[in-house]
Amino acid sequence: MHIDVMTVPQPLDKTGDLARRAQAAGFSGLLITETGRTPYLNAAVASQAAPGLELSTGVAVAFPRSPFVTAAAAWELQEATRGKFRLGLGTQVRTHVVRRYGMAFERPGPRLRDYVLAVKACFAAFRTGKLDYHGEFYDLDFITPQWSAGPIDAPDPKVDVAAVNPWMLRMAGEVADGVHVHPIGEPGYLIRHVVPNLAAGAARAGRSPSDLAVIVPVLTIVGDSDEERDAQRESVRASMAFYGSTPNYAFIWDEAGFEGTTARIRERQKAGDFAGMAAQVTDEHVAAFATESTWDGLADALSAKYAGIATHLVLYNALGDDERLERYGEVARRMQAG
Repeated sequence: MHIDVMTVPQPLDKTGDLARRAQAAGFSGLLITETGRTPYLNAAVASQAAPGLELSTGVAVAFPRSPFVTAAAAWELQEATRGKFRLGLGTQVRTHVVRRYGMAFERPGPRLRDYVLAVKACFAAFRTGKLDYHGEFYDLDFITPQWSAGPIDAPDPKVDVAAVNPWMLRMAGEVADGVHVHPIGEPGYLIRHVVPNLAAGAARAGRSPSDLAVIVPVLTIVGDSDEERDAQRESVRASMAFYGSTPNYAFIWDEAGFEGTTARIRERQKAGDFAGMAAQVTDEHVAAFATESTWDGLADALSAKYAGIATHLVLYNALGDDERLERYGEVARRMQAG
């Protein structure tokens, strides 16, 4: 199992140091999300600062960039990392795509499917000089040597997609190389939805589910004293409330035995009551969706929950001071060795 650390994109003059620290601590890789800063430039800096570190976008927003632009960036990063880059893509939500990026969002699932296939067609074109892709949303059929990145001495980048609902999970199994599970994807949801739907999609394409990466971010509450764990529990509670406000994720709460959680969180969100949002996430929610442990017990606790399901665990809240990162890194070393 690969154990990665998650980060938002940093100012570029800080990225190299973070990558070196993550590598020295013992993590397999660095997973870079997209927020107000882009993940691609961060990954480029990290690739030079910490050679050998696995890097991935987790996830980059697809639709604001053409498939060719995304493919070219991923291709260069695959070359820079000597084959250790994974391209993670997601749809984001309508408001961001339409009102912030000014792009179309209709039928986001089928659009993302077409996007992934178009990106892979661009990879093939960089090697062969021939581009001839015609999908439902994207038509690409022109490339010249001056506008091609050209072949690289590494395999094509793996392309992973963020997926929550069954249709998206089946699509990931059919056309992508892996799936980014949502941070509130607790083990029951993984067993009920992620594993069988990925397998169904893979079967439709004549592929083996064992070839697919299952990338799972995990929320952890860890410490050797009640005081340490209490403070982290409140931070995790706030994160869960933020993610739990999205209507598309309501079924995850409901199936785990917490019906109506999203509706209650959204009611407080509309009132601007952020403390009230977090208050809807009870200790029972936290126990079901996060992993709480002492430092010595964390590796075993995570392994017990996710072994045999996840291929990559991403430690969502491992960053902090050097001591915290090193302690999480020791957990990563133990799990990777075990």
